[in-house]
Amino acid sequence: MAELKSIASQIRRDILRMVHGANSGHPGGSLGCTEFFTGLYFNIMEHNPQFSMDAKNEDVFFLSNGHISPVFYSTLARSGYFDIKELATFRKINSRLQGHPATHEHLPGIRIASGSLGQGLSAAIGAALTKKLNKENNIVFSLHGDGELEEGQIWEAVMFAAHHKVDNLISTIDWNGQQIDGTTAAVGGLGNIREKFEAFGWTTLEVLNGNDMDEVVATLDKAKGLIGKGKPIAIMMHTIMGKGVDFMENDHNWHGVAPNDEQLQKALAQIPETLGDY
Repeated sequence: MAELKSIASQIRRDILRMVHGANSGHPGGSLGCTEFFTGLYFNIMEHNPQFSMDAKNEDVFFLSNGHISPVFYSTLARSGYFDIKELATFRKINSRLQGHPATHEHLPGIRIASGSLGQGLSAAIGAALTKKLNKENNIVFSLHGDGELEEGQIWEAVMFAAHHKVDNLISTIDWNGQQIDGTTAAVGGLGNIREKFEAFGWTTLEVLNGNDMDEVVATLDKAKGLIGKGKPIAIMMHTIMGKGVDFMENDHNWHGVAPNDEQLQKALAQIPETLGDY
């Protein structure tokens, strides 16, 4: 796990520098999901950086809450999909690294445009059914924000997946309790998300500390062992928005705000440079 934690530390630095460099972006959720992305791409998922959109005979991942693109882009670059130097172009004119992932930019690793919340689960279900039709044994993974669950399309997809026994799908919910306008409890009143998924017929697991690499990897691995048993799988992952930067943690105001020069230096001082900045 030491290697994974080292990668996660560098990804956090990438996130901060990318958002600062563009003076735009979403650092809070990106920092909170760093362990998930690191564990998924560097340990759990069977994937090929020699990117192919048809994804035959490999696992695939869909980011539904596309605004946390900084952590996604850094993970893809650090795992070999494209040169890490391209991270410096984040949100710049003519960059392939748009604020929300977009397929028309032909960036390796991006399978769907995910600027509009609520759509990623439907796409993931489609991919999972395709793999079943093609008799592939690979897994489809997806990630969703808890605030995103206020979108009605999510629950239509949740119902569909259970009814049609889409049991090669593992969907993770980033349950940080924060969204752009405040806490999820105050804005939408989501209640117990795990109980909701179970009521819809999903198998559920829970990560009590989604910023603990060991627990994240162990739970993802456990979820893989539940594939093929007749039910889709949902992981409720409790994370801390802004994890790793003391003045950003658990503060919804950092959902979509870039740090200034002084704040960047203060933040980077808290996160070791392990693999070299881009």
